[in-house]
Amino acid sequence: MSRRRTLSPKKKIALAVTALAVAGSGAFALAATSNAANVQNAANSTVCQGLATALGNNESFIAAQKANPDAQSAARIANREAVVAEIKRKQEASGCQVGESIQAGGAAQQSGGAAQAGGSAQDPQAGQAGQQSASAAPASSAPANGAGNNGEAGNAGAASGQQVCKGSTVTLSGEGGAPAASSNQFPSGTKLKVTNLDNNKSTTVTVTSVSGSCVLLNNAAFEQVREPGKFLIRRAVIEKVG
Repeated sequence: MSRRRTLSPKKKIALAVTALAVAGSGAFALAATSNAANVQNAANSTVCQGLATALGNNESFIAAQKANPDAQSAARIANREAVVAEIKRKQEASGCQVGESIQAGGAAQQSGGAAQAGGSAQDPQAGQAGQQSASAAPASSAPANGAGNNGEAGNAGAASGQQVCKGSTVTLSGEGGAPAASSNQFPSGTKLKVTNLDNNKSTTVTVTSVSGSCVLLNNAAFEQVREPGKFLIRRAVIEKVG
């Protein structure tokens, strides 16, 4: 007569716990894989490309200010670091790779280091010295690289109503406040008209601060001309109007 082996209650509980642990770890791995697959980047999302371009422009500007500091550099850097933090929050909210930035030459890379929190006030006192130091910041030129300098000299001396920054795309600086722009080619007080050819919307803004590109629109100005859900204007006409 054969005997059946029976498990004690303690062994049954131990086996059940082990099975649950294995199942839980498998579910966690599947969830992690699914979340990673859902993260978008500049290569497959226009929204992420615009945010990565904005982040790259601000990081390039910060690097230029640190390399060639002047009396206003500390304030500008603090302002831009706050902007960088805000752009990263937008990346996370949009399902984009947080910290991805497009630098000069179009290379997308993961941003290193966390941005410091700080005030986001614009820098209306940026003058000649700040403009010269900012001009050392690398700026993108190809349409896929985001807003940038097209390599032409003498934009700051362009006649009123003349098209400038030809070939540049436009993205946001991430700054708050009333509609305004920042530039590494035009001094504070210059009026620029930006037209989005994809929807024929335009805005006329005053340059109030320095950036690493020919023109960057702050959040309020960008909202006036962008297409819904996009953070990059590929076809833009930029004119100096005052």
